[in-house]
Amino acid sequence: MNDTFTSFDPADLLKTDEAIEAFLTDAFETDDAAYIARAIGVVARAKGMTAVARETGLAREQLYRSLSESGNPTLETTVAVLKALGLQLTAKPRAA
Repeated sequence: MNDTFTSFDPADLLKTDEAIEAFLTDAFETDDAAYIARAIGVVARAKGMTAVARETGLAREQLYRSLSESGNPTLETTVAVLKALGLQLTAKPRAA
């Protein structure tokens, strides 16, 4: 029996603001900085990395690198990317 595998890109599923919000909320709840950075990168790809790079003033390659699985974006980069995506950081009390 031959198994066939195809590439899966979660960015393909992020077509609505609600889907993006749910995706990022789930990522933020993990408290895993690398996972959160990668999730923001997925959303940036879904919205168009070139447009995000243009709006943030950062190089597209830098964004791909910073928002990759092994990336470690600065808070400044994170805030700029979220702003370009029409999102913002907020703080709320942690659930018990």
